[in-house]
Amino acid sequence: MCQLLGMNCNTPTDIVFSFTGFATRGGGTDEHKDGWGIAFFEGAGVRLFVDHEPAIASPVAELIKQYPIKSTNVISHIRKATQGHVALENCHPFIRELWGRYWVFAHNGDLKEFSPLLTGAFRPVGTTDSERAFCYLLQELRKRFGDTPPSQSALTDALRELTSEIASHGVFNMMLSDGAALYVHCSTRLHYIVRKYPFAQAKLSDEDMTVDFAEVTTPNDRVAIIVTEPLTTNETWNAFTQGEMKVFVDGQPVS
Repeated sequence: MCQLLGMNCNTPTDIVFSFTGFATRGGGTDEHKDGWGIAFFEGAGVRLFVDHEPAIASPVAELIKQYPIKSTNVISHIRKATQGHVALENCHPFIRELWGRYWVFAHNGDLKEFSPLLTGAFRPVGTTDSERAFCYLLQELRKRFGDTPPSQSALTDALRELTSEIASHGVFNMMLSDGAALYVHCSTRLHYIVRKYPFAQAKLSDEDMTVDFAEVTTPNDRVAIIVTEPLTTNETWNAFTQGEMKVFVDGQPVS
C-alpha cells in the first residue's frame, strides 16, 4: 500500500529532513513507485507538487529536498497503486475548497465496495477510491453544517463518525488539513513524534543523514511529524492504535 507523511507545527518549519528519508521509500528503500505528492499550506494558499514518476527519480522531488519551503501544515504521500492507474490525476494529495478555504487530503489503504452517491460539487477527477472518499467526506460535512464552518470540536466529532463509516469498507489511514489543524485517522499503521525543547540529533533510517535540531530551532518551536513507518533510528515514535483519530494543532495532539 501507500505511505503517508504529515507535519504540524506552531511556527513555519521546513520538512526537508523528513521528506528526504520519506522520498527514498518511493522506489528506493521501498516499493512505492507509482507517483508521489506533497502539499504545503502558506497562509490561505497551498503549494501543491505531484508527479506520477517514482519519488526516488523525480526531479520535482529533488527540488523539494533542496528548497526549504516553510509551513505549519504539510501532507505528503508516496503511492503504490491499488485502485486507479498510474497517472498524474491519481497522485495524492488531493485539494478542494470548502467554506472559503482549501482542504488537502491523502489516503493509504484500499476500500472495497465503496461507491457512495456523490450529488454535490465534489466529484473525483481521477479513478482512485481515495479521491472518492475525500469528495464524500467534504460532501457530508457540507450537508451537516451548511455554509457555516463548524467549531473544531464539532468538526472533529463529525470526522470521527465519517472516517469510521468509510473504514468499514477496508483500510483507511488518512490525513486531512484545512491549514489550521491536521486530522489523522489510523486503520492499521501510523506513528508520530513531537519534537520540542530541548532538541536533539536525529538520524534517518533510509538515508545517511543526521541533523541536530538544536542548531536550527528556537526553544519555543514544537513540531509534530506523523508517518506510516518511523523515519529515524534514534528517536522514540508513538504508535497510533487501530481505529484512532488524532487532531494536531500547533505541533501537538489535542485529542
